[in-house]
Amino acid sequence: MREWQVKRRERTRHLIELGGLVIKAGLVELTDDDRATLYGAFLTVADRLRSEERANALALWKRKGKRAFEADESSG
Repeated sequence: MREWQVKRRERTRHLIELGGLVIKAGLVELTDDDRATLYGAFLTVADRLRSEERANALALWKRKGKRAFEADESSG
């Protein structure tokens, strides 16, 4: 397989995994699959990560995400 094909497959897998997280978080249902709303929410998160709140936001979200992954593992 050519290098560009490998990179393309890796990128595709990455995008699918990120989309899975959007679905897993319930954002698709909560926004009625409104792409503008989802994009606006992501832009809001990005703004927060560009601010002085970055470190606190990352720590909070990481803890919450780890707990949610652990809860999914233990319930499934």
